[in-house]
This record gives sequence, structure tokens and C-alpha cells, in this order.
Amino acid sequence: MEVAILTVGDEVLAGDTENTNASWLARRLTDSGATVARILTVPDDRELIAETVSEWADAFDAVVVTGGLGGTHDDVTGDAIADAFGRDLVVDGAVHDDVLATVAAYRDENPETVEAHDVSLDVDAWAALPAGSRALINPEGLCPGCVLDNVYAFPGVPAEMRALFEQVAGEFGGDTVSTTLYTPQPEASVVEPLAGVRERFDVTVGSYPATEARNRLKVSGTTAQEVADAVAWLRERVEVAEE
Repeated sequence: MEVAILTVGDEVLAGDTENTNASWLARRLTDSGATVARILTVPDDRELIAETVSEWADAFDAVVVTGGLGGTHDDVTGDAIADAFGRDLVVDGAVHDDVLATVAAYRDENPETVEAHDVSLDVDAWAALPAGSRALINPEGLCPGCVLDNVYAFPGVPAEMRALFEQVAGEFGGDTVSTTLYTPQPEASVVEPLAGVRERFDVTVGSYPATEARNRLKVSGTTAQEVADAVAWLRERVEVAEE
């Protein structure tokens, strides 16, 4: 299963917000056996988001979009996904009730803040989702997520994104199997063994700098036995440090 990750937000591109969502999603999807084929961050640009979603929905098995959902002026992701599929935004009754309940709970828990700042919001703006999408009720916050065809949209707040992803985690999967080795050897000294393992086995191997003067070697393939054989072959030719 090939998955593309699209993160949305001017604040991410400006470096004001660290893109932990993309890293977390990539690890979570890879652990499920899926292959992450693309990761891209775009600004809060409705037309650009719509174009990207439309193109990727055709090119990949699934597209995960995070950020830009909600009812503020720069939250254009919901509109963009609706545009990509030629849909309108609509308000589902259950979603509306959940947003209303979340707002009521916040008011009850923070009366001084509400009174001091005249907290109010357009519930429909926060509850609106593309017509025909499957709503994902948000247990950690205000804004719902949704699934439309093979596009999964989550809010950008990390705790909310993770909670909503777990609701659909079982819909992602694949045959990718990976094993990671750590070696104290410098990268230049493992060039030959890495070339050799790729020639002999149907695997891919990545070499990455790691902490504590160790390099990380990640062996990936589509069968557990092939990966195990490749790892065993490497262990005979590369000094491996235990984790």
C-alpha cells in the first residue's frame, strides 16, 4: 500500500511549528507495512491543496492530509478537499452536536476565560465537512476529521491528529518488513557490504547517521525471510552493535 502524506500550514513552512505530524505518521504507516511514497508541506493555499489532493488521490492508494481544518480564516483544507472531489461542505448532525458539546464543556471548565474574552464561534464552520465524507469525531479537541474516498484528513494539533489516525489505523497496511541494525563503523567502510546485500537479496538498505557514534542500517523487503537472510548476511560482514 503506497501512502502520501500532505501537511498543511504557513506556520510549518515558516519554521514556527515543527512538523512532528509527518514524522509520526511516516513511522506509524511504515510500522503497519505500508510504504510512504511522498511527504510534502504546502501553505494554506486552497487551490494548491485541492490540486495536490486531486493528483495524489489518483496516484496513490491513500492520501493523509493534516492541518488546516477548522473554522478560522486560514483553515482552508476542508474546502480544498471538497473542491478536489467536486463536493460542497455540509454539516452532519452528529458532528454538529459533538462540536456543540465540546464548546459547552470548555465553557463549563473555563468560565473566567470565556467571560474575559467573550469566547464564541460559528459551530457550523467548525463542523462542516465535504459532502459524502465519513466523519471522524475528535475525542481530543473541537474539529472533526474525515475520510473521503482514499483521502484521510486530520486536524494539525498533534494529539488530535494521532487520536483520529488511530480510529482508522486498521485501514492501512502492506507487505513491507524492516529490520534496523546499528554499527560503530563509519559509513564509508560499509559501502561494499551494502552493495553486496542489495545484489544478493531482494531488499532495500538505507544507511543513516545515528547517535552515540553509531550508524543505522535499515533493511526492508516484502518477505520476512528475505529480510532475515539479508540481515544475517550483513551481520557476517559489518560490525553490529546491540541496541
